[in-house]
Amino acid sequence: MERHLLWGGRFAEPPADLLRRLNDSFSFDRELLVEDVEGSIAWARALGRAGVLKRKEVARLVGGLRRILGDAQSSGIPADASDEDVHSYVEAALKTRLGGLAGKLHTGRSRNDQVATDFRLYLKKALNQTKAATLDLASSLAERAAQEAATPMPGYTHGKRAEPVTFGHWCLAYVEMLLRDADRFAAALERGDECPLGSGALSGTPLAMDRGRLARSLGFARPTANSLDAVSDRDTPAEYLFASSLLLVHLSRLSEDLILFSSDEFGFVTLPDALATGSSRMPHKKNPDLLELARGHAGRAVGETAGFLALLKGLPLAYNKDLQLDKEPVFRMRATLGAVLPALTALVAALFLDRRRMATAASDDRLLATELADVLAQRGIPFRKAHELVGARIARAEAAGKKLRELRPGGGITSADLKSLDTIRALKKRDVLGGTAPRRVARAAQKAKRRIAALRRGAAR
Repeated sequence: MERHLLWGGRFAEPPADLLRRLNDSFSFDRELLVEDVEGSIAWARALGRAGVLKRKEVARLVGGLRRILGDAQSSGIPADASDEDVHSYVEAALKTRLGGLAGKLHTGRSRNDQVATDFRLYLKKALNQTKAATLDLASSLAERAAQEAATPMPGYTHGKRAEPVTFGHWCLAYVEMLLRDADRFAAALERGDECPLGSGALSGTPLAMDRGRLARSLGFARPTANSLDAVSDRDTPAEYLFASSLLLVHLSRLSEDLILFSSDEFGFVTLPDALATGSSRMPHKKNPDLLELARGHAGRAVGETAGFLALLKGLPLAYNKDLQLDKEPVFRMRATLGAVLPALTALVAALFLDRRRMATAASDDRLLATELADVLAQRGIPFRKAHELVGARIARAEAAGKKLRELRPGGGITSADLKSLDTIRALKKRDVLGGTAPRRVARAAQKAKRRIAALRRGAAR
C-alpha cells in the first residue's frame, strides 16, 4: 500500500529508511486501532456539532470509520500496510474510501491529543479487565478458605515452622493482598477517567468544542483540565504498570508458597495434571511450571515499571517523541496478566489437599511452644520467664530425642500446663478479629466474598 504521512509538506524529501526503522510505531500501536476509530468517530461528531462539518459529511466519515474497523476485525490489517502509525493507517484507509473528505477529520485535532485519548481508552479497558481477573482469583481463594476454614497446617516465619494456622487462613492472607490490588486498579481508573481530546498539540483546540460532551460521548467521566498536561500526562499507564507489578509480586509469593507446598518434602498439595508439566528426561516428575512462570513474570514486571518511570523522569512539557515508547510495556503487561490470572484461578480451584499430612505437620508440638509459654504467663509467671522455661524444656526434649509432651512435668511446668499442647485447642483460642480460629476464618471468608462482590459492582472502596 502507498505510504500515507500526516506531515511532510515542508520537507523536500521523504523520511529515510534509517529514520523509519526507528520512528515508525505501527508494528505495535496497531493494538490501538479500535480506540483510534472510537476517538475519530467521536471527533467527527463533535466537528459536526461545532459547525465544521455538514451532517452528511459526518455520516460519511462515521460510516467509513466503522467499515475500516469492521474490515480489520474480520480480515485483519493488510499485510503490506506500511504506515507510520495507527493514526496514519486509519486516515489512509479513510481516504481510500472517501477521498478528500478524509482530510477534514483532523481539523482542530493533533496526533498528540489523539494518541493520548486512544491510550486512555485502552487503559480503561485494561484496568477493568485486570481488576475483574484479580477478583476472580480472590473469589477462588475465598471459596477455598470457606471450605478449609478448619483445616490445620503449619504457619511459617523465616521459612521455619512457627505456629499452627488453617489452610483457610492462609488463603485469606492472599485474598487481602488481591483486594488491595483490585482497589488500586479501581483507584487508577477513577483518577485516569479523563478525556484529553480537544487539547490539540498542546494549547487546546481553536474550535468551539463542548469538551464535556465530547468526553462523555467516549465514556469518560470528564475532560482533562489543562491541555499542556493532557498531551504529556502518562500517570495512568504508570499506575497500571505499578499496580500490575505489585499484583505480580503477590502472585509470585503465592506461587512460591504453592511450589513449596507441592514439593515432595512438604506434600501438602498436589497440582492438577492439566496445570502442571512433566520432564523430558525423568518420567516421574510433575513440575509447577505455571507457578514458576508467574514468579518469573513478577521480576520482569518490576523492570518494566522502573523503565517506564525512567522514560518519564526527564521530559519537559509538553509532548516528546520519547512517549512513543510508553505503550509496549502496557501491552505486554496486560497480555501477561491476561494469561497468568485465569491460570492461577483455575489452579487454586483444582488443588488437591493432603489434609492428613498438613494436620500431622501442624501437630509438631514445637509449633505449640508459644502456646505453652502463654499458659504459664496466664498462671502469673512473667512471660519472659515463661519463654525461658519453655526454651529450656525444648532443649531437653531435643537432647533426649523426644517431643515436648513426652517429657515429664518439671522445671516449673505442670501436667495441667502440658494439656495446652493441642493443635485444635490452640487454633480455637485465636478467636480474635483477623485470627486463625476456624470460626473466625469461616466468617472472614464470607465477608471477603461480600467485599469481592462490592468491588465487582464498583462500590465505594
